[in-house]
Amino acid sequence: MSEAALLDVKGLQAWYGESHVLHGVDFAVREGEVVTLLGRNGAGKTTTLKSIMGIVGKRTGSVRRAGVETIGLTSDRIARLGIALCPEERGIFASLDVRENLMLPPKIADGGLDLEQIFELFPNLRERLTSQGTKLSGGEQQMLAIARILRTGARLLMLDEPTEGLAPVIIEQIGHTIARLKQRGFTILLVEQNFRFASRVADRYYVMEHGRVIDAFANADLPANMGKLHEYLGV
Repeated sequence: MSEAALLDVKGLQAWYGESHVLHGVDFAVREGEVVTLLGRNGAGKTTTLKSIMGIVGKRTGSVRRAGVETIGLTSDRIARLGIALCPEERGIFASLDVRENLMLPPKIADGGLDLEQIFELFPNLRERLTSQGTKLSGGEQQMLAIARILRTGARLLMLDEPTEGLAPVIIEQIGHTIARLKQRGFTILLVEQNFRFASRVADRYYVMEHGRVIDAFANADLPANMGKLHEYLGV
């Protein structure tokens, strides 16, 4: 698995100040997969994404992107390797309209989606191009946050809780978008509390608890692991 992985994480530890949050996280993601990190609140899922991106206080271990070690790199250099994070808080700039928010991140590689391709995925954004970013609905802000990283040319996308607080019809649209991105060859690492949603889009799962990966299984093995999942997640 590790030898063929697009993203290979081994022994990842992370700190916020004196707080030791990750305690040796190990997992891998193959090119073209959708992989979901599962776990209760506080398990370390979001910190794992931020650590991969290099935006925690301190991190040690190994994070390889297509064989390239990133653990000593700054976040801007990691981004240039084709890794993009869509944060849970979305990070929409209030002073910019939708078009300006979309065009803000720099292009780091060929292969990103142009505006017409983005509007094909998110028709709502075409209609709201001149609207202030924070005047959008929660669902439209999430679409904008995802669309913004699709322009950059990054091929490894990390989505943190993309369905949080959204209406069911928007959640369904986000699911269709992830499926279409996978068809286009994107690799997606997903953090998601909505297990029902995750089960419709993911190829594999890693379960986190107390800053470690404690279990892993493929979507095909989901029925056999539902009992353990209920125990892990309290659902």
